[in-house]
Amino acid sequence: MDPFGLFCTGALLACGLYWFVCLLGPAEQKGKRAVDLSGGSISPEKVQDNYKQYWSFFRQPKEIETAEKVPDFVDTFYNLVTDIYEWGWGQSFHFSPSIRGKSHRDATRLHEEMAVDLIEVKPGDRVLDVGCGVGGPMRAIAAHSRANVVGITINEYQVNRARLHNKKAGLDSLCEVVCGNFLEMPFKDNTFDGAYSIEATCHAPKLEEVYAEVFRVLKPGSLYVSYEWVTTDKYRGDNAEHVEVIQGIERGDALPGLRNYKDIAEVAKKVGFEVVKEKDLAKPPALPWWTRLKMGRIAYWRNHILVTVLAAIGIAPKGT
Repeated sequence: MDPFGLFCTGALLACGLYWFVCLLGPAEQKGKRAVDLSGGSISPEKVQDNYKQYWSFFRQPKEIETAEKVPDFVDTFYNLVTDIYEWGWGQSFHFSPSIRGKSHRDATRLHEEMAVDLIEVKPGDRVLDVGCGVGGPMRAIAAHSRANVVGITINEYQVNRARLHNKKAGLDSLCEVVCGNFLEMPFKDNTFDGAYSIEATCHAPKLEEVYAEVFRVLKPGSLYVSYEWVTTDKYRGDNAEHVEVIQGIERGDALPGLRNYKDIAEVAKKVGFEVVKEKDLAKPPALPWWTRLKMGRIAYWRNHILVTVLAAIGIAPKGT
């Protein structure tokens, strides 16, 4: 092959590699790049050990009811998945009902804004984000409401990521992030003008414990809205396929156990809340929330090959 042909071939391969890694790599340009995947606060050589430790939790189901062990288990999970979530999903680690004519990103933002609209806060009010992750919802809510949002997450790596994103978005004056356990929050009684949690309290071994903490730190008369993962009236505990699906969700998302939809309001009342409104957001006219998980075959294999190569050459931790 002549030099010009070699040059063109090399240029084509370089452009293809750039397109493959940099343009197709992140789901969200402001999130992680594939070449920046890590194990959070876990050193690269210990990622596989921590992964095995995570799965051993499910081989000892009685420990799932032991509240003091669950925080470490959830912390390990988010060290393992935070970068992958940011790369493949964006900065909001939750689902939302699909809306006809809206992108997944727009549907997610509207879902987040609805949470703060429901708690009726005003600009300057102090709002609590219970289980804030890397702060995608926090930033959307702060920008929409101009309230001061304080987020709490148990994972120190997520705290650092959230603070970085807050600064990049120019919202660090409205957004504060605290590292802590939402079962024992480091806030005084009657501190917040409102609170919300978006698919976060499902990590609590006992829902009443986290609801009681939220009730404690809210000012009297303030509102709290929680988007909960639940099993619906369609779930049958005697159906092996149903059980397998639910257990797969629990194991794949560090959940001590999904609760039945009937239990949520009762637990809220038990700790002192008055239940003002309850709604199944997955029902029509909302389109299926799980459409966000749909992926074409090419995209699937692209991600699979990319992560495998990055792990093989040591850029991403082995076992990613």
